[in-house]
Amino acid sequence: MQAKAGPLSGIRILDAATFLAAPYAASLLSEYGAEVIKVEQPSGDTMRGIPPLRGNVSTWWKVIARNRQSIALDLNTEEGRAVFKQLVAECDVVIMNYRPAALKKWGLEFGDLVKCRSNIVFHHLTAFGAGPYEQRPGFARVAEAFAGLTNRTGFKDGPPVQSGYAMLGDGIAGIYGAFALMLALRQRDLTGEPQKIDLGLYEPVLSLMEDMIVTYDETGSRMERMGNASPRWAPHGLFPTKDGLFAVIACSTEKLWRQLRGAMGDDALKIYDNDSEGRVTHRAEIEGKVSDWTKRHDLLDLLDVCGKAGLAVGPIYSAEEIVKDPHIIARGSIITVDDPETGKPIRMASPAGRFSGFKGEVRSLGPTVGQHTDSVLSNLLHYSPEHIAALRDKGIVR
Repeated sequence: MQAKAGPLSGIRILDAATFLAAPYAASLLSEYGAEVIKVEQPSGDTMRGIPPLRGNVSTWWKVIARNRQSIALDLNTEEGRAVFKQLVAECDVVIMNYRPAALKKWGLEFGDLVKCRSNIVFHHLTAFGAGPYEQRPGFARVAEAFAGLTNRTGFKDGPPVQSGYAMLGDGIAGIYGAFALMLALRQRDLTGEPQKIDLGLYEPVLSLMEDMIVTYDETGSRMERMGNASPRWAPHGLFPTKDGLFAVIACSTEKLWRQLRGAMGDDALKIYDNDSEGRVTHRAEIEGKVSDWTKRHDLLDLLDVCGKAGLAVGPIYSAEEIVKDPHIIARGSIITVDDPETGKPIRMASPAGRFSGFKGEVRSLGPTVGQHTDSVLSNLLHYSPEHIAALRDKGIVR
């Protein structure tokens, strides 16, 4: 399966990572032309068993393993690792998320991969990256807590609260991983030298929370939990409506504040014009008045009023509202992709962003285990049918 033309056409990625964060980086690059070969253990990737299921097929797997070929290869065997190294020689990028001790045991460290291809790009994602904690396991929840996000989530005087999406840290690391791969590929092309990306799962989350460290450094503040309020701006948060729903209103500029005050028709609030700090100090009073005003409107009416006033406002959507929203439909933010295995199409988010000279594509959904073992080994490594059959008889491939 060759990728269609795109800005990353001609880039071949060997994705030997598991779960979400590291493979997501490959998914993003695949949408713009990169060819991705997924290396799974013969038992199949763990994510294949995660609901929602159609019979015994995970539809989530179908989405996260999009645009991939699957080769089932036992890396626990010396012969399996030998095949893997031959594949490395035919690829531009290798993605793995095994702990350093496992890579050392297998002889699949960066130095070993460079011997297979002298200008290889190796993306190694672990929970903490190289350092004192490099052998510690960890997932998104651990990374979010380690980076300070969990401590800042929740209401004042309440316990820390984890993000509503259990894989938020995975997604952020995947996006950053795709960015890091683009940097490494560019550097490789400029210098001809191999590149290693050593990324800790927590690091992209920490980098996004750049206000936290500088605030602590300057003021000593731990930036404790504030619920839906903002430490920088007010009014800024969730506000109730007459029909029992909520809207997000964000007044993070003086202009937006004045537009909100004008829409409310509350001249008494003029005393807070040109006084962002005063609005934060008197947040309870101001946001109380905003809540009283929003509760006089049904949600759709409030969105219309705020929209006409030029305010930054939005509804609180679930998946049900997302797939029905006319803007999301018109923009194609949700797409439907046919799935030959289950015989029914699957809806998913489309590649983000629209570009003038190219577009992102989901060409296929996640494959079955080892669906492309024969074609990859024969086309890339020129294995004969007899050679592949012998490997399969030994359980090296599936």
